[in-house]
Amino acid sequence: MTYTINRNFSDAGIDDIDARTRKALADHGFGVLTEIDVKATMKKKLDVEMSAYRILGACNPKMAHQAIGIEPRVGAMLPCNVILREVDGGVEVSAIDPVASMQAIDNAELTAVAGDVRDLLAKAVEAI
Repeated sequence: MTYTINRNFSDAGIDDIDARTRKALADHGFGVLTEIDVKATMKKKLDVEMSAYRILGACNPKMAHQAIGIEPRVGAMLPCNVILREVDGGVEVSAIDPVASMQAIDNAELTAVAGDVRDLLAKAVEAI
């Protein structure tokens, strides 16, 4: 099973891909609730250099509300993380596959919601 939805870009830098990713997520009903600049954090905490690496915590409120209504503990698995990282030749965007991340909860109704979220995330990543 694939655990992420991935796409590589060689036509733009991390800041441009960040803006395009946020727009694509918003266009598909997601908001960015959290943001972690891993590169800056590693520099500050460990004084190490690394390539740009950002984690965006994306949430579709309608789908999150539906999932929490089905299984209140699902919040431990939210929001859906989307990473942007510099790689040789460009930037890679990866989004968690919610179906894979929800495997720990045996609930067919929740799995169906996770499938809908996966489809929206895949469309968002494709739209970047």
